[in-house]
Amino acid sequence: MNTIKYKKIAIIGGGPGGLTLARLLQLKGADVTVYERDLHQDARAQGATLDLHEESGLAALQAAGLMDEFRTNYRPGADKMRVTDEHANIVLDDHIGEQDETYRGRPEIDRGPLQKLLLESLTPGTVVWDSQFVSLTQYNNGWKIEFKNGKLAVADLVIAADGANSKLRPYLTPVKPFYCGYTAVEGAVYHSETTIPEMHQLLSGGKIFAMGDNRSLIVSAKGDGSMIFYPCFKADENWVKDSGIDFTDKARVLAWFKTEFANWGDIWTTLFEHASGTFVPRPLYAMPLEQAWEAQPNLTMLGDAAHLMPPYAGEGVNMAMLDALELSNALTDESYPDTLLAIAAFEKQMRSRAAVAANESIQSLEILHSPGAIDFMVRIAG
Repeated sequence: MNTIKYKKIAIIGGGPGGLTLARLLQLKGADVTVYERDLHQDARAQGATLDLHEESGLAALQAAGLMDEFRTNYRPGADKMRVTDEHANIVLDDHIGEQDETYRGRPEIDRGPLQKLLLESLTPGTVVWDSQFVSLTQYNNGWKIEFKNGKLAVADLVIAADGANSKLRPYLTPVKPFYCGYTAVEGAVYHSETTIPEMHQLLSGGKIFAMGDNRSLIVSAKGDGSMIFYPCFKADENWVKDSGIDFTDKARVLAWFKTEFANWGDIWTTLFEHASGTFVPRPLYAMPLEQAWEAQPNLTMLGDAAHLMPPYAGEGVNMAMLDALELSNALTDESYPDTLLAIAAFEKQMRSRAAVAANESIQSLEILHSPGAIDFMVRIAG
């Protein structure tokens, strides 16, 4: 039977994984509500572009019937990459030769347009904004959900899609993420064509992977004319607090960069000199590769909540969207007699698949911050 027939489903978290799952379940007639902590759709700035993979992110969009919308919103050429050393000398250039603007295996889309096309695919009222999760309490055979704004909801099945700092994960397992040994600092420059034309030209609408001194700096163009950048370096887990840096103070962050990346060319400092808004430090964490928990009939999780990994293999959002596809299939598979067996089968497959992707991500993180980083990038791109 369809294990979710007549069940009320609550998805906690309105990121790509949660929204994709909601769309896929609604296509199969399920009663789904998404609870998202943001006050509204445009409450927070969206980060770097996402490259979607044929076998995962794009497969989920295909099943969701949203490929036409994707083709309208993706960014041709945004997947083209330049690899440079710390002095901005180009050692690999995707922009040379291939001029075909049709997407290849990993087309890029900005987070904002992806969120928008997923939201617009849902039944009106599916997403309840300003719903920051506080607690779960068992209620009949399901759950009572409490939110920070004082409101309550009930559901027969709850799915945690609330990201890296998931508040629902502890209801399934006590296992916590471990620190990977590296920290990144996120910054953004608006109107880059006029603000920092030299860097804008070097970026050329795509991505830059700059590496040297066992450090990296990744820059990505966005469709709104801005660029987002991430210097990354080896650091203690408590570096953010211990450094004493006020990340809202551009001068302090610039001074830190000039010290930490002292051997790097001056072109990179222009990113910090012209950055807009505040910087965001991001210590990099991952879930243990070998993890297990006992399946529950009325609670599961997907995406970063289940298998957080560093963003150095482009797998995070793709794994979350593939989780959504596989979970929606399992919950509506007539061969499973109940939700417990459907969820157990999904989680077993998810953990196995995600462990491979997470291992690849962790290895990439280490290699990109090693003396052989540039050789590695040239080799895999070739």
